[in-house]
Amino acid sequence: MVLLKPHLQYSGLGALWKGNLTACLRLFPYSVVQLASYRRCVMMLMDDWGHVSQWNSIVAGSLAGMVAAVATYPTEVVKTRLIVQNRLEPPYKGILHALYMIYQQEGTPALYRGVSLSVLGAIPFSLGSFLVYTHLDKLWGQPSLRFTPMQNFFNGCLAAAVAQTFSFPFETVKRKMQAQSPCLPCCGGVDVHFAGVIDCFKQTVKNKGVLALWNGLTANLLRIVPYFGIMFSTFEFSKRVCLYQNGYTDSPLRYELTPGVDQSLQPQELQDLRLLGRRNV
Repeated sequence: MVLLKPHLQYSGLGALWKGNLTACLRLFPYSVVQLASYRRCVMMLMDDWGHVSQWNSIVAGSLAGMVAAVATYPTEVVKTRLIVQNRLEPPYKGILHALYMIYQQEGTPALYRGVSLSVLGAIPFSLGSFLVYTHLDKLWGQPSLRFTPMQNFFNGCLAAAVAQTFSFPFETVKRKMQAQSPCLPCCGGVDVHFAGVIDCFKQTVKNKGVLALWNGLTANLLRIVPYFGIMFSTFEFSKRVCLYQNGYTDSPLRYELTPGVDQSLQPQELQDLRLLGRRNV
């Protein structure tokens, strides 16, 4: 709130949505690549009985996120540049112009500056998620299969909050690397100047203190926590709807197996599943 008022006075209300169009356009290819990669990773990590452990599921999700982040990373750089640019004297006129100018002035490597942090940041994010998911049964005092949609929403919010807090220093440094440019006024407006990833960590801690690596965490949590809560609860509910439609449960609102229905995979079904996994890998 301390920064919000002067920011609105200087740049106007529209500044709060700078880079939003880029974020929206990036969402479609990111989601497509992420879902396709997740399916491949699940097939590789699946055991002979068609089961995927909780840890392997999180690993698959993390690997899919890495692939999607790398594939769409230039759009993330453009979004950051559009956000930090001076609205009164903008060096970029739009998404395509920003993409073209970054490529022309700084070369292709500038479009992938800080991409390694997307990969490294996935490690603490995965550990944070796993830490939460392995303790959900104890938290609620019941098996995870019986969680209600509201419980799943809370679980997604909690996992996102813990995981994002663990990985946020990587996010902070990544944004600084994306924003810094010798072709922009004041080198992109970054508060510290650096020569690389390690130097950015060092300079930030040296000049601003360790807690500076978590600057902006609260605002980020307000955005990402409900997003993950809705996504996780919707995903779990969709699985229950599919189970219900195929006759395995008696209601999509609760996990109650339909009496008299064989829930196990038959030998031929297991063989077909293994063949499908080999083809996809």
